[in-house]
Amino acid sequence: MSGLMRVFGRSTPATLAAVAVLVAIFVALGVSLFKLTVGGGVALYFVIWWTLLFAILPLRNHAETRPEHIVPGQDPGAPAAPRLREKALLTTVVTGFVFLGALAVFPLAGL
Repeated sequence: MSGLMRVFGRSTPATLAAVAVLVAIFVALGVSLFKLTVGGGVALYFVIWWTLLFAILPLRNHAETRPEHIVPGQDPGAPAAPRLREKALLTTVVTGFVFLGALAVFPLAGL
């Protein structure tokens, strides 16, 4: 999985394309398996994605410690390499499984 994230995380267009394809697959699964509307599926997926993004953003961050790379006014805790594209892909995949899991549990809760 890590190798695929590196491949699709190398450029912004590749990352956006991979995210779009994955979202379409997960929402299509939600619509076909759980009789969800497309708009409802996209809305629920987006809410879960946005929530999980803030949980995944701090993972594997290391503060910049090389003095030559610190600029005036930079926060001392700012990550040296935030790897935002990889985190967007990871968030998309994790969200897909949470999304499908939530849709499977909703009928049990009477929703």
